[in-house]
Amino acid sequence: MRSTQQMLDLILAAARDDERIRAVILNGSRANPNAPRDFFQDFDIVYLVTDLLPFKNNYEWIQQFGELMILQEPDDMLGEDPRPGGAYAYLMQFADGNRIDLTIYPLDELDRLEADSETILLLDKDGTLPPPPPPSDSGYLPKPPSAKAFFDCCNEFWWVSPYVAKGLWREEFPYARHMLDGYVRVQLEKMLVWHIGLNTGFSANPGKLGKYFEKYLSPPLWNLLLQTYAGGSYEQTWNALFAMGDLFRAVAVPLAVHFGFEYPHEDDRRVSAHLRHVRALPKDAKEMYP
Repeated sequence: MRSTQQMLDLILAAARDDERIRAVILNGSRANPNAPRDFFQDFDIVYLVTDLLPFKNNYEWIQQFGELMILQEPDDMLGEDPRPGGAYAYLMQFADGNRIDLTIYPLDELDRLEADSETILLLDKDGTLPPPPPPSDSGYLPKPPSAKAFFDCCNEFWWVSPYVAKGLWREEFPYARHMLDGYVRVQLEKMLVWHIGLNTGFSANPGKLGKYFEKYLSPPLWNLLLQTYAGGSYEQTWNALFAMGDLFRAVAVPLAVHFGFEYPHEDDRRVSAHLRHVRALPKDAKEMYP
């Protein structure tokens, strides 16, 4: 596996040797001084170029970066909206384990390039780019919720939970799991981010998709979160659903008290009672509530 320095040397050499590439930017975790370092980290690179078109679908040009395991070109995929500035990306996973997420961005659209707190300017051939501030994860820190955001999160969590119960009673396992993990869990994770934010003064980054949750949750809450990851059975999924409710309540109620929000205790009580009722409902039941 090529080292970090070898990869950076390669990335910069490719830019220096090509007059069309005028600047190189490093984004992502490798630009974040607070991110853990390991060999799975991507090289999130932006090449600022004088002309975008020659770089699009140029498979011969990308060969210089190494032997590919797999390539993705997200801007050519169906259903993807064009990005500001007409940016074009090559997501390159190499056979040696390294990965470069390379975005080609037209220099004349620089004012439309989204600011990123995780930014290091690696190369500026013309010396015209403003130096970015010292890199940090400040742009990825959680923000306190508004009363509306808190209400919407609670409402969606308890609104969708009966869908999971319905799917489990009907023995529609894929449907139930999709509702559990695709909707209910999303709201739980949002509440956990706010909880971590409150406990850290909104100064800690919980990580993409909660990858640092274990670091910031107390052991009891972390163990409860682990119980929400169900195995492949109806019983385990029921248990996971109730564990989600317990964890959601455990973090949402103190959050509401702190910010002066209204936690929907009655929604919680009624929906939780309904979930218990459906779980106990016989399979030959003709009515939900006789």
